[in-house]
Amino acid sequence: MRGRTIALDRPVIFGILNVTPDSFSDGGKFFSEVAAVARAGELLAEGADILDIGGESTRPHGAREVSAGEERRRVVPVIEAVLREHPDAIVSVDTVKSEVAAAALDAGAAIVNDVSGFRLDPGMPALCAEREAGVVLMHSRGGVADMATFAQATYGDDIAREVRGELLQRVRVAEGAGVARVRIAVDPGAGFSKRSAHTIAVLAELPALVACGYPVLVGVSRKRFIGEITGVNDPVERLYGSVGANAAALALGARLFRVHDVRATRHALDVAWAILRASQPA
Repeated sequence: MRGRTIALDRPVIFGILNVTPDSFSDGGKFFSEVAAVARAGELLAEGADILDIGGESTRPHGAREVSAGEERRRVVPVIEAVLREHPDAIVSVDTVKSEVAAAALDAGAAIVNDVSGFRLDPGMPALCAEREAGVVLMHSRGGVADMATFAQATYGDDIAREVRGELLQRVRVAEGAGVARVRIAVDPGAGFSKRSAHTIAVLAELPALVACGYPVLVGVSRKRFIGEITGVNDPVERLYGSVGANAAALALGARLFRVHDVRATRHALDVAWAILRASQPA
């Protein structure tokens, strides 16, 4: 990404920094610039490799699209302030809008994390290609308001294959616009347009997605399926289930992890990684 490389010789953690008033588990906590910059420092100290900064919620209930101008006003000053405080930090911008992505890249972001997989803004692929940004393409269906609901959670007998096919179609769009293969990671979209059984099935088939040749990111942190499995209703209390899901994903081939609780995830994945590496033939 833009002259920098991330080595996947260990688990890579994206620390979530939502500068929104309405995200599903931490909305409003880091909405001010001061609070956001302080939280960025905490995430880095806890072991985050990348800061994923977003200004538009895609929460499961009541998500509303915000204007590009409002989203830009939320994220750009935070990116600038974070990089003044931590000039070596790698910043990812979580957005589906090319206007926001362009402003974030101008401010110093290096990665565009598009939860629509370049579906919602036709200008996004060319922008990311021109700017040589790293990109994360996530599987989802629908728009901002309903992509995290069950509105389009309708699949055939092989959901993992179906999701994989739709996601690779987005990869072809990115590459067709000039985004280099080495700049692309893919995310199967846990909880997005998927019921819990769908998400579990897709995660169980991660090796098939990994075999497609792109680094795989998973974003399972505090998700609804974890609450349904564990009986924990409050998303903030889903730490242990989130760590378990991330450890399983690591064993199945994922190498990038988008999380709220960095310290616990960093320790768990580093230990799991040491064991997994030792289990491989010399």
